[in-house]
Amino acid sequence: MTQQRTEGNDSYPRDSYPRRAALTRHFRSGTPRLFTLAPDGKRVLFLRSTSGTDSVDSLIHLTLTRDGESTEEIVIDPRDLLDPTTMDLDPAERSRRERMRETSTGVASYDADAAMTVVCVTLGGQLLVARLDSHGASIQQLETGGGVIDPRISPSGEYVTYVAHRSVHVINSDGTGGRILCSPEVDTQSFGMADFIAAEELSRSRGHWWAPDSSSLIVEEFDDSAVSQWWISDPTSPDQRPSQHRYPRAGTANPAVRLWLVRLDGERRDIEWDHERFPYLVAVSWSELGDPLITVLSRDQRTQRIFSFDPVGHASVVVAEDVDECWVETAPGLPCRGPAGLVARLVDDIEHDTRRIVIGDLSSPVGLQVRSVLESDNEGLLIAASTDATQSSLYSMDWSGHIKRLSESPGWQLGRRASGNLLVVSHSLDRAGTRAEVRRDESIVEITSRADVPPLDINPVLLRVGDRELNTAVLFPAEGQPGQLPVVMCPYGGPHVVEVIAAKSAYADAQWLANQGFVVIVADGRGTPGRGPRWERAIKGDLATAVLEDQVAALHGVAKYFPDRLDLTRVGITGWSFGGYLAALAVLRRPEVFHVAVAGAPVTDWRLYDTCYTERYLGHPDESPANYDESSLLKLAPSLKRPLMLIHGLADDNVVAAHSLRLSAELTAAGRPHTLLPLSGVTHMTPQVEVAENLMLLQLDFFRTHLGTQATTAD
Repeated sequence: MTQQRTEGNDSYPRDSYPRRAALTRHFRSGTPRLFTLAPDGKRVLFLRSTSGTDSVDSLIHLTLTRDGESTEEIVIDPRDLLDPTTMDLDPAERSRRERMRETSTGVASYDADAAMTVVCVTLGGQLLVARLDSHGASIQQLETGGGVIDPRISPSGEYVTYVAHRSVHVINSDGTGGRILCSPEVDTQSFGMADFIAAEELSRSRGHWWAPDSSSLIVEEFDDSAVSQWWISDPTSPDQRPSQHRYPRAGTANPAVRLWLVRLDGERRDIEWDHERFPYLVAVSWSELGDPLITVLSRDQRTQRIFSFDPVGHASVVVAEDVDECWVETAPGLPCRGPAGLVARLVDDIEHDTRRIVIGDLSSPVGLQVRSVLESDNEGLLIAASTDATQSSLYSMDWSGHIKRLSESPGWQLGRRASGNLLVVSHSLDRAGTRAEVRRDESIVEITSRADVPPLDINPVLLRVGDRELNTAVLFPAEGQPGQLPVVMCPYGGPHVVEVIAAKSAYADAQWLANQGFVVIVADGRGTPGRGPRWERAIKGDLATAVLEDQVAALHGVAKYFPDRLDLTRVGITGWSFGGYLAALAVLRRPEVFHVAVAGAPVTDWRLYDTCYTERYLGHPDESPANYDESSLLKLAPSLKRPLMLIHGLADDNVVAAHSLRLSAELTAAGRPHTLLPLSGVTHMTPQVEVAENLMLLQLDFFRTHLGTQATTAD
């Protein structure tokens, strides 16, 4: 068994790329993020740390001046208030950040009132409120007793709600009048937080929503009593009790989810729907344009219902019900209300192979694949969409269906808007890193990034290869090593994630690996987003065959494009999560193509993964057991002929370590040598500097060892 290196590899300099990548959180630290544009369009709130090696984010207030310049004020610097090393997180907050893939410390999120004059954050479980005016910011720590999670300020700025000890609390924003609105009656009950499925699989991280007039809230309650009880332990500390974790694995019970309309005096009323038919709560949207919209989904995810709830008369009216023979797709920001009772929702138009926004009888155009709605108001929608899966562009769509592209430059763009001003956050092939700018009239004000730039000349070659025109990125050594080189493929390859994008920063790690003497290939096959519903649905019932076929096709397509550069007798593959599953699958199913694999946090048995994700693609295991058998890695263990390294965090509560351990057990029982690298204290993410650095070096050593000499297909 290979042991984790904790002191670094002495054969590599301490200022090496892996070290810099680890210290900078892969060059994300110091990048401005989580933007809010004030209604007047003249002020911006965002988070940013002080440098590329600082993971402690501060809350920043930027004001645009009349001369097209800007001024910045640090509203909350965590180090002025608390020692970052003592900011221990409540287990529920730690789990919430894990679901959000949040690795920064300090201010991880914030919430502002409608006028963006009052802001709330939580630091070390304490609740802070900042008031913004022309004289600067004043900060007050409110007395709460600690343990504060996900504070939300009322649109009026008068009140703050937050979750602590599974209860919803409200307090006046001046610190007076604190009280509990909802509290659990049993240990398995929680109020005000997103349940595991919503947070992990449905892109919903919040569990309570203010009314536009600040008079009441909608609050989620979930009860995990029927959910499977798992235990996650730290084998390096045998004196510590394992932590309990409720995990809804495929085929078993989900959390029981309800919604309550809660008045500020504590009076509450159940918001009713058919919970048995629609167990998944997808979204709640409540704006000044009308009554709240609530979206629920059936367990098989083939039927979605959107209903409007009257907070005065307490009646519910179904606005739309969408039925799909495969699954109903969801997207952030939808559905949402418009004026005069209009509702925008997402629809997969199978006939025209387009994911579209539908507003009554109107819809976004054929061929424009909608990814998300970033803003919605009385004027219309701000949309991230594209006709090319490698890009994301900004579009406006008004409530009469007229659509206009707002960003012309190629790349990957998100944004915000207010009062005619547009905030654009972009990534491109022209420069590494994130560019954030406010476009106001004829002027452009760039928001300063303090992130480090990768110390590499990153040169991805973007191609479409093979009969399916697979989007593929190819990276060669920067020094132009001649002749045929061994190949390493670096896919994710599964649903929800696109890896091949027109953004230089996306390929920094791949370029570093290529510089070590490899041709690195990143390819997006069937099942990945951005190419239309039919492309994504090609994996229904089988998570293995199509995704692996497309990696093989991409490899051979690149080899045809560069006939003298790839040594196809020396091909490795590596990935994490679904990419880890795909890497292990590759050497198990296709050893004649793939000669070595590194599989990080792989799903090895889909019966061990969660209900919502797994049943969407494979069906219920009791009804479609063959789908699970065909997609499993465990039965393939006796066929292993190639070197395989399995890496898994023992604290992973998403893809639990049992996945790699069970595959390792099957491999051992079959007499198949392999390498198992357990990471103590590591979750599904690897933010620890030493772990992140040494994982890159260990994988490099593994590939060098097994691809350094020409392999044959005979063994």
